Amino acid sequence: LFICLTIKESEIDAIAMALRIATPLIYHNDIPDDPARPNLKKLVNGESRLTPPLTVTRQISTANAAGLKVTIYSKGEKSKYEIYRRFEQQLKSDCRILNRNIKLVTSPITIGGHASSLESDVSQWLISDPGNKFCAVDKPY
Repeated sequence: LFICLTIKESEIDAIAMALRIATPLIYHNDIPDDPARPNLKKLVNGESRLTPPLTVTRQISTANAAGLKVTIYSKGEKSKYEIYRRFEQQLKSDCRILNRNIKLVTSPITIGGHASSLESDVSQWLISDPGNKFCAVDKPY
């Protein structure tokens, strides 16, 4: 799954903390050291968090004036904790409510003036109709 957000610079370390839990393989980086971002430094140096807790939740907001609130949930591969079940009611998605017309978006699609197609994006986009929520899944449902 790939979601692109414009964030405030002050949010970078919170995102880095969530990524440390997920233990990504970083092939290359050219990020300068900054003592204000200790988790980012540990992330790019390969210092992933391998001790409990193996889950983390971080709140960030986007850089625009209204500041869209984003919640990041991250879980290490060795964690057996069902991280999403705990937050299922809080997420308020209407993608799984009965009697909603869930439709798979056909290719090509335009979102916010940017065109995409199945050939250039393997995610599967679903939109609830009526509704204002969307779900993006990166595995067949």
